Amino acid sequence: MACSGLLSNSFIANKCFRPRRHHKLAVPYPRSFSSSRVHLAQNLGISMSMEENGAAKQGLDVSRKKLPHVLTVAGSDSGAGAGIQADLKACAARGVYCSTVITAVTAQNTVGVQGVNIVPDEFVAQQLKSVLSDMEVDVVKTGMLPSIEIVRVLQQSLKEFPVRAVVVDPVMVSTSGDVLADPSILARFREELLMMADIVTPNLKETSTLLGGMRLETVDDMRRAAKLLHSMGPRSVLVKGGDLPESFDAVDVFFDGEEYHELHSPRVKTRNTHGTGCTLASCIAAELAKGSSMLSAVKLAKRYVETALEYSKDIILGNGAQGPFDHFLRLKHNTSTGGTFSGNELFLYAVTDSGMNEKWERPMEVAVKEAIEGGATIIQLREKDAETRKFIETAKACLKICHPYKVPLLINDRIDVALASDADGVHVGQSDMPARVARILLGPDKVIGVSCKTVEQAHQAWLDGADYIGCGGVYPTSTKANNSTVGLDGLKTVCLASKLPVVAIGGINASNAITVLGIGPPNLKGVAVVSTVFARSSVVGETRKLHSMLTEAVLKAN
Repeated sequence: MACSGLLSNSFIANKCFRPRRHHKLAVPYPRSFSSSRVHLAQNLGISMSMEENGAAKQGLDVSRKKLPHVLTVAGSDSGAGAGIQADLKACAARGVYCSTVITAVTAQNTVGVQGVNIVPDEFVAQQLKSVLSDMEVDVVKTGMLPSIEIVRVLQQSLKEFPVRAVVVDPVMVSTSGDVLADPSILARFREELLMMADIVTPNLKETSTLLGGMRLETVDDMRRAAKLLHSMGPRSVLVKGGDLPESFDAVDVFFDGEEYHELHSPRVKTRNTHGTGCTLASCIAAELAKGSSMLSAVKLAKRYVETALEYSKDIILGNGAQGPFDHFLRLKHNTSTGGTFSGNELFLYAVTDSGMNEKWERPMEVAVKEAIEGGATIIQLREKDAETRKFIETAKACLKICHPYKVPLLINDRIDVALASDADGVHVGQSDMPARVARILLGPDKVIGVSCKTVEQAHQAWLDGADYIGCGGVYPTSTKANNSTVGLDGLKTVCLASKLPVVAIGGINASNAITVLGIGPPNLKGVAVVSTVFARSSVVGETRKLHSMLTEAVLKAN
C-alpha cells in the first residue's frame, strides 16, 4: 500500500520508498503559524486525502499521529540477545512500535543453542492474521523462518495484507554455528521470499549459503555476491562483512540494482556481538517505518549498531564466548528531537553571534527565540570566546526555547559543551574533531554537521557518519577572517557529489539567498545566515522576511 505525505508545523514532507513515485521539494513553514494540519494545507494549497477531509468536516482530530509500526516474524531467544527479543529492543530504542509473530522457541544462552521448538504453521498463520488485520503494520521484518510451511504462510499473509516494505534477514545458522532452519527452505527463499523483499541482509555465511557455497574473501567478492542476490528479486541487498578476513574496518556492501555503496565502520573489539544481525535488520525496518529512504535507513542502522557495540564492549553477561549488548544506550544519549534528522530542517539555518547581539543589548536566549518565531528551522549556537560554564548554561537555556518548537539546537565546534548540555548535536569544521569520533562520543541519535569545501571532504563526511554538510563560504563574509570561497560553481559541484543534504554557508543574505537556492541540486536544502538575521534590530522581522522570500521562491520553482 502506498504511503501518504505527512504535514507538520515545521515542514511538509513527502517521503515514500514504495511504490516508486517522484515528489516535489518539501518546503518548511514558519513554526509560529497555526498547528492545524487543515489550515496549513489550505495555506499552501495542498490537497488533503479524502479520509482527512472527511474527518475534518466531522470535527475529528486529523493531526493525530499514527505510530510507525514494525512487525517482526522471527524466533524467540531465551537469552534475549537475538531473535524476537532483540527486535523488540531495537525498535523501542529507535522509537518505533513493534509487534511480534513467533515462529520458534529456542533454548539459548551465551554459550549456544540447546534446543529449538518450531511453532505449528497454523498458529503462525493465526498470529499473522491477528496483527496484520488490525494494527496497520508499516514494515514486516523476518528473522528465523524454520520451515517451508512457515515461509508459505508468511507469503500468503503478505498477499492478503500488503505492507509498505519487507525486510528479510535470512537467519539459518546462529553465529555460534547452530542450525536454526531446515536446509530445504533454501529453495523457497531463493525462488519466492526474496522476490517479496525490499531488502535482504545476509552476513557472509548466509550469503555464501544462498549462492550455493560461493567463497567471499574480499570486498569485490561481496559486490559480486550482492549483484547475484539482487538478480533473485529483492529491490536492495546489504551483504554484511563483519567477518571478512584481512579487513581493518567492518565493511558492508549495499546494492540497489544501480549503485554500490561500501559502508565502513571501525571494528569494535568485544565479545558482546550476539544479535547484531537481528538488530541491524530491525533498525532498518524501524527507519523505513518512520519514512527514511532505503540507503538512509541502512546507514542509520549501521551507525546505531556500531555505537551500541562500542558502548557495550565491556559488559559482562553470561559465561559463553558471545554475549549480548545494550540496545538502550539511547537512555544515556537522549535527544529531545526524536532521533530522526531531516535535511528539510536546514532550510533556514540561523547561526548565532554574541557580538551582534551585544550591540543591540539582546540576550542570546531572546535572539534564539525571535529567530525561531520568524521561521528559523535549525539553530547553531556559536560562542567563540565564551567561558565553558557560561556556554553550557546558555546552551541549556536555548534548548528550553528550541524544543517546544521542535527546532534542533547544534553547538559549533564544542563537543564537550554539546555533551554537557545534551544539545541536539554539533557542527564541526575541518580542523576540529573528526565527525567519526564525534559520532562515537555523541551516539547515533545526535545530529552532526561538517563544514566542507571540496568533493573529497564531503565524501569523507559521509563515510564518517555525518548527517549533513555545510558548504562554503559561498561568498566572502566578515564573520570569518581569511575564509576562502567556493562560489556558486563550487557549491554546485560539491552538492552534486555529496550523498548528504547540504546547507550553503558564508556571505549569504537577503539579496543573494534565492540565487543560491536556485542553482539546482535537490540535496541543497537551505541557507545558513548570521548577520542577515542577528545584526539587525528585529531578529524576528528579518527572519520572517527571509523565510517568506525563500518559501515563495521554492513554491514558484515547483
